[in-house]
Amino acid sequence: MSALPVSDEAYQDEILPHVSRTFALTIPQLPPALRTAVTSAYLLCRIADTIEDEPALEAEDTYRFLRRFTRVAQGREDAERFAREVVPRLTEHTLPAERDLVANTARVMRVVERFEARQRAAIRRCIEVMSHGMHQFQRTASLRGLARTTDLDTYCYYVAGIVGETLTELFCGYSRQIERHYAELYALAPSFGQGLQMTNILKDVWEDRARGACWLPQELFSRHGVDLATLAPERSDARFQAGMIELIGIAHRHLRNALTFTLLIPGEEAGIRRFCLWAIGLAALTLRKIQDNPAFTEGRQVKVSRSAVAMTQTLTNLSVRNDAMLRRLFERAARGLPLAAGEVPLRPAGVPSGASAEADEEPSAAELQCGGTSP
Repeated sequence: MSALPVSDEAYQDEILPHVSRTFALTIPQLPPALRTAVTSAYLLCRIADTIEDEPALEAEDTYRFLRRFTRVAQGREDAERFAREVVPRLTEHTLPAERDLVANTARVMRVVERFEARQRAAIRRCIEVMSHGMHQFQRTASLRGLARTTDLDTYCYYVAGIVGETLTELFCGYSRQIERHYAELYALAPSFGQGLQMTNILKDVWEDRARGACWLPQELFSRHGVDLATLAPERSDARFQAGMIELIGIAHRHLRNALTFTLLIPGEEAGIRRFCLWAIGLAALTLRKIQDNPAFTEGRQVKVSRSAVAMTQTLTNLSVRNDAMLRRLFERAARGLPLAAGEVPLRPAGVPSGASAEADEEPSAAELQCGGTSP
């Protein structure tokens, strides 16, 4: 990162590739009017995630900092004071770029404060819901996994489905033509996030277990005779792999919803479509890698190759305005994947509706009562 003074927007662009290779690839595809807002939203989510992931923080401290960060995002607490208190509590487990981002929380917030009301409201709601829900699950994370499949749905909503809803608000605020499809987009938005999140959960299952967490649902694996508490890479067998295949089918169904979501974006908005399609295509290819190598013991063993990434980008770019061709490309990427029967749940009960206008004062996390179940 440059030692020379840069604008707050330039800082965002500079730090992004240091904290996310994926979003550093996809966000630049967005039109300039959206690019800055989506970057800010992602960086704020990353700050929340960094606080949650710091192992040196006790659960009460993590909750307190996340509550304070929610107030920062709402403009109700000073961002610089917040950062000064959090940064010294971060250990070597936090990457230097993540530490730098937390230290510069105020720079991101200054960018957000210049957004229009609808953008601010969407981003603030995202941080509120994510911080509250994420911590509810993280504080009880264990190798026993989640109790029920519905808990997995709720967890995915809090960490990714809410991002899909936030993107919907930002996309619709950007374009009246996109706004015409608001109801359909908003209904599918959590599925867009869950398909991508479930793919990451399946790919990173062993890395998560090494950190003491498991996001797989015991309810589903019990049907296959698997006790997640005793699971280990070297003891993975056909029963565990059958459970993984069932989850691949659910993730595949969500990715199909994500494609429907994307095709509701007018073809003229090629940048927004690329932003969505690249992520969907790579997720489908990752699911195929997991299916083809069910005995994998590390996420890197099922990582999509650079050549496959490049091919996905090229084919998508050539077909970005052609819905029929994009559907064929998806079928090719998802070829052979199992598919869950029927519809998949999109949103936990009790979650408030979208933020189309900014409230005078946002509710606290405790007041929000997001309605998800804890594991």
